[in-house]
Amino acid sequence: MFSVLSNSWALLLGMFLLMLGNGMQGTVLGLRGGIEAFDSTTMGYVMSGYFAGFLGGAQATPWLLRRVGHVRVFAALASLISAAFIIFAAVVGPVAWTLMRLVVGFCYSGVYVVAESWLNDSSTNENRGRTLSAYLIVQMLGIIVAQSLINVADPGGYDLFVIMSVAVSISFAPILLSAGPAPAFSTTRRMSLRRLFETSPLGCGGTFFLGATFACLFGMGAVYATEIGLTPAKISIFIGAIYVGGLVLQYPIGWFSDRIDRRRLIAAVTATGVAGCLVGLIFSGSFVALVVAGFVIGGASNPLYSLLIAHTNDYLEPEDMASASGGLIVLNGVGAAGTPILVGYLIQGLGAWAFLAFIACVMAAISSYAFYRMTVRPAPAVEATSPISPISMVSGTQVTAEIAQEIAVEQAAEDETGEGAPV
Repeated sequence: MFSVLSNSWALLLGMFLLMLGNGMQGTVLGLRGGIEAFDSTTMGYVMSGYFAGFLGGAQATPWLLRRVGHVRVFAALASLISAAFIIFAAVVGPVAWTLMRLVVGFCYSGVYVVAESWLNDSSTNENRGRTLSAYLIVQMLGIIVAQSLINVADPGGYDLFVIMSVAVSISFAPILLSAGPAPAFSTTRRMSLRRLFETSPLGCGGTFFLGATFACLFGMGAVYATEIGLTPAKISIFIGAIYVGGLVLQYPIGWFSDRIDRRRLIAAVTATGVAGCLVGLIFSGSFVALVVAGFVIGGASNPLYSLLIAHTNDYLEPEDMASASGGLIVLNGVGAAGTPILVGYLIQGLGAWAFLAFIACVMAAISSYAFYRMTVRPAPAVEATSPISPISMVSGTQVTAEIAQEIAVEQAAEDETGEGAPV
């Protein structure tokens, strides 16, 4: 890991700063929306903008990269993000915020693709897995640290928006100054969704519903916390607990993933997420219980993305893994795009408890379907399964998924020949 940090520290620092900005925006907007008396339905539309933009950016970025190149795309998109963060404070209104969230989602999708392309190009077969792990850790730490910054200024003013903008602006320097020549960019043609579903129904269904879970957490978590009357300091702790759980439990779940039937683990992990939601619902008056619920829900949902991709790979030939990843990302994005709107209406009509109830229902659906799939198809032998690679839902782009698939293919080849990668 030290060699990875020494070779890629500047790129990772730039990504950390980008994640500071991205981690702050959802929480700050949730707080500011409460101050401006925007109802949960309005905030649902605002928050959905990011996920719709992210999905659009994932489709458009390859065309932009082929047309103008990595450096120009990165500089242009990151500049737009920085400007959008200032506009949030300058033009306070649901229409302007929704449009800016759309822009920010589109731009972050492209920025992730460019940065991850450079990161992949700077790694080797020997350290690619460690590089991906370091990238995941940096992403999650950026979001966690971002929550602590919520408390340095009043969300009703300009200061927090300025901090977000400055963090993104500074991130240009280490990434652009450290990146070598622009890597060749190509993405594999996506496998058709029909074929993908026939190959792995659980992988497709689980990824779709996981997108809904992530959009609810990342988009509406601060809105929910505002609705139940938490202070900004408590909101930052609650949101931070979600991502601490996602970071801490990624590796234990990954360890089990390589040793048991993954469908059984998917069912158990999502059932644990349901239990976390129930804790939050039953002990709704306890802030400690709410933080525990956030930790458990985040710990169940974030590692599930990697787990579902690995499960899908178990039924694919190595040469098909990269093409399948693009389809899974589309399903994840479609599941995320409209979820904040739906959750906003549920909170408006039923009350704030609908936030946790929605997540519980979605995770229960994944768990039930995983149990059902265990009855209709036998599990592959554990020794024949592909290794799991950590992937964050926050920046689930085609490049990240294909890096993970490269690692899986390389590991499969090593297992067949009995030769391990040099250390």
